[in-house]
Amino acid sequence: MTAESSPQEMARLALVRPLFDRDVGLALVNPLADPPAPFAAETACLSPNAVDKRRREFAAGRAAAHQAMAQLGHAPVAIPVAKNRAPLWPSALVGSITHTRSCAMAVVAAKGPVQGLGIDVEEDKPLADELWPAICSAQEQDWLRQQDNPGQLAKLVFSAKEAAYKCQFTVSERFYGFDGMELTIDLSECRFSARFCADQPPFTCGDHISGRFAIGAGLIVTTAELRS
Repeated sequence: MTAESSPQEMARLALVRPLFDRDVGLALVNPLADPPAPFAAETACLSPNAVDKRRREFAAGRAAAHQAMAQLGHAPVAIPVAKNRAPLWPSALVGSITHTRSCAMAVVAAKGPVQGLGIDVEEDKPLADELWPAICSAQEQDWLRQQDNPGQLAKLVFSAKEAAYKCQFTVSERFYGFDGMELTIDLSECRFSARFCADQPPFTCGDHISGRFAIGAGLIVTTAELRS
């Protein structure tokens, strides 16, 4: 965010800021508004064939991460891409980056008090019914069918699983699909719990990661944290 931030960007930041404590840096950058160029070491991680949309979203995500680092008093440094394709954060920090066509966000925290962070942003558009079986468990699909806005909430399930996955990956560095977690969502409190459906060391089947969400300003945003 800058002094020239649009009303929409300010509304989006106001939507998401309450989802994290103040020891977590949070920043938002619009990929459509000529984001600052990434560091050379970051740009080198992009494919030479990357299209303009990909380059803008990547640049906006890195710019948001640099701003979030600065909020915590850390000089912004390059965040390259690791071999597993995840952002490679400085050893003293944990973080997460997410982006859509019109919004990139990043969160950063000191490693130690916070073990893992996850954030995901999606456009507030319904998830097509035919995609539900690939993303949602039978129990989650049953829950969706009981809701007034099942398509929107299916997109929420998708986003929440993304945020929880990013959060745990900081600790486990393990890959798994959408069937690796099952959600319980509390719509009244805007919270969710993601339960591991199999062992993902150091996590075991039945362990939970807690998360929060917000819907507004054209976005669905989900967040997850692991604290010491």
